[in-house]
Amino acid sequence: MSEIQESVHTNQSPLSLRFQSLVAHINQHIIGQPHLTERLLLALLSDGHLLVEGPPGLAKTKAIKVLSEFVEGSFHRIQFTPDLLPSDITGTDIYRPETGEFVFQSGPIFHNLILADEINRAPAKVQAALLEAMAEGQVSIGKRSLPMEPLFMVMATQNPLEQEGTYPLPEAQLDRFMMHVKVDYPDTESEHAILELVEQEARTNDPFNDFAALSQNDLFAARRAILGIHLADSVKNYIVELVMATRSPQKYGKELADCISVGVSPRATIAISRCARSRAWLNGKNYVSPDDVQAVIHDVFRHRLILSFEAEAQGIETDDITDQILNFVPVT
Repeated sequence: MSEIQESVHTNQSPLSLRFQSLVAHINQHIIGQPHLTERLLLALLSDGHLLVEGPPGLAKTKAIKVLSEFVEGSFHRIQFTPDLLPSDITGTDIYRPETGEFVFQSGPIFHNLILADEINRAPAKVQAALLEAMAEGQVSIGKRSLPMEPLFMVMATQNPLEQEGTYPLPEAQLDRFMMHVKVDYPDTESEHAILELVEQEARTNDPFNDFAALSQNDLFAARRAILGIHLADSVKNYIVELVMATRSPQKYGKELADCISVGVSPRATIAISRCARSRAWLNGKNYVSPDDVQAVIHDVFRHRLILSFEAEAQGIETDDITDQILNFVPVT
């Protein structure tokens, strides 16, 4: 089941219940990855982008494809390779000799849900083109700037096992992703369930016909409702103190200060707030609690915290530092 609580709150709206039902239906098709499923919905509801890292075969591609079956909108998968050109994803002007004019042929980026598969295999110019679409909501073609669709989400994947022929993403692009999610192998029980699911889907012509897809209007209405979730000043202060701890770690001791090279940006503050609101709304709450903040902070900090060389040499990871910060900063 999803990490989302199963208890039904009296103040839950019908729309919130529909999105909870959506999570449950996705988990029926994506076995053993409830964390990824919830993060996909949080990114979608928070109008953000997702970076997913994990070994091959863990349903990363299938997860966003299944989501696209349940949400009204177009889906496209882009396989990133070292020989890819920016125009391969943005599109280009095509000359029509019969009319003597150039006509723009849009590329695959002009879809609602994008899977950027193995994004770190793309060269810098391609990454820059994707960065513009993600950060600015537009694509530049020559002297023109073309807007993206109102519903636009990128889920990019990275394979941590093979680094040959890859181009590490610069910090500026990593910061544009709302969350960085790590996925791991499912447990034994889930592995058995996967076998059953594969056999069942092989016998079913349309495995997605048991759920009415949510419209884009439903999604935008959900986003408006999430903006109305109450975020108390005490929780705002808690979020800011967690962020400031990454920039002034010496306040909490030399050991923590020696591990952090660069703290997180203001985008982290915004991402925590948005994701915590979305999680609270999905849980049927009308307020954000510190638990919601703590539930999303690892995925928000993971790709933004830059550790010192000494910390990396000791095998310390960003999640370890985030745990320390959560222990140091009191809940207000």
